[in-house]
Amino acid sequence: MKIVLAYSGGLDTSIILRWLKENYQADIVAFCADIGQAEELEGLEAKALTTGASKCIIEDLREEFARDFIFPMLQAGAIYEGQYFLGTSIARPLIAKRMVEIARAEKADAIAHGATGKGNDQVRFELTAAALAPELRVIAPWREERFRKQFPGRAEMIAYAAEQNIPVEASAAKPYSMDRNLLHISFESGMLEDPWFDASSEEARGMYKLSVSPEEAPNESEHLELEFREGNCCAVNGKALSPLAAMELLNKIGGKHGIGRVDMVENRFVGMKGRGVYETPGGAILHFAHRQMESLTMDREVMHLRDSLIPRYSTLVYNGFWFAPEREALQALVTETQRDVAGVVRLKLYKGNIIVAGRRSPKSLYDPHIATMEGSGGAAYDQSDATGFIRLNALRLKVRAAVKGNGGAPNRSGD
Repeated sequence: MKIVLAYSGGLDTSIILRWLKENYQADIVAFCADIGQAEELEGLEAKALTTGASKCIIEDLREEFARDFIFPMLQAGAIYEGQYFLGTSIARPLIAKRMVEIARAEKADAIAHGATGKGNDQVRFELTAAALAPELRVIAPWREERFRKQFPGRAEMIAYAAEQNIPVEASAAKPYSMDRNLLHISFESGMLEDPWFDASSEEARGMYKLSVSPEEAPNESEHLELEFREGNCCAVNGKALSPLAAMELLNKIGGKHGIGRVDMVENRFVGMKGRGVYETPGGAILHFAHRQMESLTMDREVMHLRDSLIPRYSTLVYNGFWFAPEREALQALVTETQRDVAGVVRLKLYKGNIIVAGRRSPKSLYDPHIATMEGSGGAAYDQSDATGFIRLNALRLKVRAAVKGNGGAPNRSGD
């Protein structure tokens, strides 16, 4: 039997690699997608082979990740439950897509992942596999009773890794789980399972990787200019950049100023609530700047229509339906809304805050000659027209008030 395992070199997938090899008597092809883990990839192939893999495939998918996944999602203004920039959610479809392609090339019988039976990632991996390669078997060790019996918690996994000389970063001193990619780093488990624990405290400062705390950020603000074309950031401070280069630069600048930290209790797809802490410096900057550009260039009704779909779009990404027809249909609408989202946004970054400092666009729908409070506004707008406009919009309210009677108070006479 041959299994392609989504492998990160972390605690869970390191243990799972050895466990799959022993319990399925299988050849394990470890696959790691480089989607921006940085130093986490160092020595990964040697670690995988030492742990028991017959082969380790590491592929650089960062540009594809930024161009085909992060940027289309940012065009949609997607943010889950008003806070989460969907960093882990958007990475899983890309990883799973490449996994099934490798499984076919390697003539593997199955793919496997290290997502727990309580989380969202299991759904994301498996819905992608169902959409792209329904013939492949999916193995999820965390959903097998024999695996859970052997490893009821992270403490047992850490102990097993030590016994088997499997090198992992997790320890009893740092029991939290971490997932890193180009868009963000997420933290969960361990002390974070207590929603009263202050993740911004001095005690937790060593946890963060991408950003300093706002207290440690520079005392001087920094200005940035982001240029957009068709809803995508194409240059920073006048320098043309690819999606990948833009993400990397904005992560660095945003992290320096403590931008993009989120601590939230979210609703998981499987039905429970979970607490997560996230660092998304570049993504937070892009999301904010993109909205500012849209405010200047998007038609009101088009914007309101797209905005009404943000919760739906975000939930589809969060729940793992990236390759579902409804997400693709929504993306087509989003693409159409972004045709004229072009221009430059100037931002000021200061101690965890993103402040707009200016916007301009050749596609601007803002006309100062119409909007001005000085003078009449010219021939395009006659203030007298507002009288009839208000009268027509007030008509139904007046009729309703008359029906209620008593000056608008509810009529309780029963008549």
